[in-house]
Amino acid sequence: MVRTATANPPAAKGKVAMIVILYVLSVVIMLLGAGFCVYSAINNVQMQVMTSTIPGLIFGMIILFLGIRYFMSLSKLREEVMKSAGFSWSNFRKTKKSRA
Repeated sequence: MVRTATANPPAAKGKVAMIVILYVLSVVIMLLGAGFCVYSAINNVQMQVMTSTIPGLIFGMIILFLGIRYFMSLSKLREEVMKSAGFSWSNFRKTKKSRA
């Protein structure tokens, strides 16, 4: 196997692995939310919150929504992480703000 200049460096592989783990966790959150929705609907789960009784289905939908939102934000994160360059001394230079 011949390595080319376009091959992923080890640091990029680590980034990809961490992003994949985050994607898996977001899918798990969505599945748990959907599962709790189904469980709550079948067993008529009610939860006491302060002085109100709220259906468990609502909590499951909130968990599902947060999992979907997390999944979508990971897509933006992946784009940012993958476009960032490797180490460069120019990353540490102070930028001068122009006064307009």
